[in-house]
Amino acid sequence: MSEEQVNEEFLLPYEWPGSYFIGEEEIDAVTKVLLARSPYRFYGHELQHYADKVEDFFRKRLNRKYAVLVTSGTTALSTAMLTADVGPGDEVLLPGYMWVACISAVVRCGAIPRLVDIDDTYTMDPDDLERKISPRTKAVLLVHMSGACGNVERIVEICKKHNVLLIEDVAQANGASFKGKPLGSFGDIAIYSFQYNKNITAGEGGLVVSDNDVLGAKAWAYHDVGYSRNAAGRVDMTGEIQTWGQCVHMSEVSAAVLYAQTQKLDMITSRMRARNHQLYQGIGAIPGAKTRRVIDPNGDSGPFCLISWPSFEIAKAMTEKTRAGGVKPGPWGVGNIHMVDWGLHVYYNNVSLIEKRGVNSAGRPWSDPLNEFHKEIDYRKGALPQLDDLIDRSILITVPPSLTEEGANRIIDVYQQSAKELGLA
Repeated sequence: MSEEQVNEEFLLPYEWPGSYFIGEEEIDAVTKVLLARSPYRFYGHELQHYADKVEDFFRKRLNRKYAVLVTSGTTALSTAMLTADVGPGDEVLLPGYMWVACISAVVRCGAIPRLVDIDDTYTMDPDDLERKISPRTKAVLLVHMSGACGNVERIVEICKKHNVLLIEDVAQANGASFKGKPLGSFGDIAIYSFQYNKNITAGEGGLVVSDNDVLGAKAWAYHDVGYSRNAAGRVDMTGEIQTWGQCVHMSEVSAAVLYAQTQKLDMITSRMRARNHQLYQGIGAIPGAKTRRVIDPNGDSGPFCLISWPSFEIAKAMTEKTRAGGVKPGPWGVGNIHMVDWGLHVYYNNVSLIEKRGVNSAGRPWSDPLNEFHKEIDYRKGALPQLDDLIDRSILITVPPSLTEEGANRIIDVYQQSAKELGLA
């Protein structure tokens, strides 16, 4: 089918879940903040306390003791690494399927990232994790990529066995769970993102949660100016923690948008989950197609479908045929792609990592004498054979909450027809 024959009705909706539900609630909340002339969270003319409300929401939802709002998922990762005391001489283990911010948070702390392979859950392979843990391992960053978790129970056990701190990255899986327990409640620390692409959004934003008193206090200090604050919102220089902060606290304007979105989280994820299951069932029935192994389907937050094919060539051809058949988003979207083209989500597409570029002219962290062990690590394609093979053969379909049952059926029809044309069905 040529580009001229594309039926515009088949275009995938944009992959920005929370954006579809920005409405009167968000407008009213922001208006309250502005009319109160109090956009700063710690003090103002008439504080509306939206940041406090969002933190309370996640503390209760996750049954966690501490929650700290920050400006982005990236600053949440940086805050988590600082809180975990990650620095020169340390390594952090993380999967090769992630987002570039996961790697940069480690590098900017002066530590070395060590990549772990993935399995058919498209998340961290516990066997490879256990093989790679060493005395230098300060933390494990478990990234719940594409909306669902892998074998989180076993990874928790491995980290406890080796006395290694576990940090969960729930940026792409807000609202997801494992056996009824929310993702973000398993690790020593967990982070979230509320960027525009995420299940709920404030445009930008992040969150760091934990239960440990020391970690909770450190996360607060590092997200702020390096100290605690008193009841009046003023910096308390007499507290126990006196360090160097980042000043990445969320504004009340963003928190107002986010609080309204939190009330819609379960509705958004339930819609995506329903279409996710529909697509997996329909496309998964095509000979040669293998859907992502989801350990707990009811816990998948649903924003992505991942499907592997017998070969690189078939995956590439299926992407081309289905996109020509209309299974593609508008000009700003990236839905229905061959996963080799998934950019900075795949380790070997990160040029700065492959070339071990430093964060300054001194070449740190690679030039740090405490990090000499990095010379044994190669980040080029081939480092993670299971991931390399799976990504070569996989397609990713975005599943926004605006996708209808009828629309999902049309996507399945295009996939089935494309499979027939390729001799698969």
